[in-house]
Amino acid sequence: MGERGAAAAAAAAAGTAPVGTRKRRGAGGTRQSPGAGQGDSGEEPDGDFRCHKVQESLLSSSSGYSNYRGVLNWCVVMLILSNARLFLENLIKYGILVDPIQVISLFLKDPYSWPSLCLVLVANVFVVVALALERRLAEGSLSEGLGAALHTLNLLAILCFPAGIVFIVTSITPVGAVFALAVYTIIFLKLFSFRDVNKWCRERRRRAHSPAPETAGAKKANGAVGLKVVTYPANLTYRNLYYFLFAPTLCYELNFPRSPRVRKRFLLRRLLEMLFLIQLLVGLIQQWMVPTIQNSMKPFRDMDYSRIMERLLKLAVPNHLIWLIFFYWFFHSCLNVVAEVMQFGDREFYRDWWNSESVTYFWQNWNIPVHKWCLRHFYKPLLKWGANKWLAQIAVFLTSAFFHEYLVSVPLKMFRLWAFMGMAAQIPLAWLVSRFLRGNYGNAAVWISLIIGQPIAVLMYVHDYYVLNYEGTQ
Repeated sequence: MGERGAAAAAAAAAGTAPVGTRKRRGAGGTRQSPGAGQGDSGEEPDGDFRCHKVQESLLSSSSGYSNYRGVLNWCVVMLILSNARLFLENLIKYGILVDPIQVISLFLKDPYSWPSLCLVLVANVFVVVALALERRLAEGSLSEGLGAALHTLNLLAILCFPAGIVFIVTSITPVGAVFALAVYTIIFLKLFSFRDVNKWCRERRRRAHSPAPETAGAKKANGAVGLKVVTYPANLTYRNLYYFLFAPTLCYELNFPRSPRVRKRFLLRRLLEMLFLIQLLVGLIQQWMVPTIQNSMKPFRDMDYSRIMERLLKLAVPNHLIWLIFFYWFFHSCLNVVAEVMQFGDREFYRDWWNSESVTYFWQNWNIPVHKWCLRHFYKPLLKWGANKWLAQIAVFLTSAFFHEYLVSVPLKMFRLWAFMGMAAQIPLAWLVSRFLRGNYGNAAVWISLIIGQPIAVLMYVHDYYVLNYEGTQ
């Protein structure tokens, strides 16, 4: 009896019954269920009735559970409902303010005067100068030192000329000036890359001591159907340079990766996104942003700091929503349309910046064309010249701060340095987040900086411009 009891106890620990007790027959020789006669013998193990095991709660980090899709859907629903309430409140208070025709006045004061477009067309002069300089350098009729000096003057003129025109021509609007200066800034970065790459090609050719290819052969290679490799100086043609100027990249290459065909359905979807989202952006700005900005003037005038903070936080939400829509509209829809039409193969215009756990990761991944340019033509050359990584990163941030200030202060014709200080503040913020915050906390810090950091700087410019130009007239 002792051996049978020990076997039963071992079987109970293993969750099974002993072989000898697994089947019991009644008086009539029929099989009985394990529960039958349990009250009589009291020897049935409890393994068949267990419903518990060692395990963690799902919301514990040690559980390994990661499927929170339902929580994400709940957040989206709550976000939609809360913003729907704000939208309805806005409609009741202000009525319908959306007027797409009014947008034209942001670009034109006089319908017969197009100063911004004329300024953009003049940019071709600087492009032609850069190509002519590179051709002379390739032929050897211009020394490297003189060529570098002339290139520097041409690049400086690209930044200074449009800024001077904006200050001189009174008919140009701030929005039109932003558009023109953005085009000139892109041309500056592209021609900087164009000069660097051609310089590297000349240095490699001198090291190899190989003669330059014939121009006729260059034209033949450039006219092939995307399979022939263009070599230096065969790339110094208008067709090659203007393809680069319109391509959705800031880094020049002699041979860009090309897609095999134009996907018409993909192109149509992106075009529809462009049209819909630009209308949505205009509507949100007119219906949500403008009235809130107008209502924020009195707290700023009275220097009521609690009301100022409340106004800034209220403005940060629509401003951030507009920034997110603009990001998708420009980096996904617009750039993919341009790339698809030009059969440009590299479509990595952004990475997963929304998962950023540090400020540095965000700036490295939300705008890949600019990041590649900074890494290739600014950061790595600084390291090669002897600068350490920290100083090189600071230099990149300060350069970015300069261009942010350039694109805001010049069109508004006032200098407040809010954009420059906002970008410069990213340096200590990046250090603090990387030093003290990790994982989800770092990601939350990045989102907070996006929601209430950069939008506040933009709103400060809007306030200062409003006070400077409209406060005295009311």
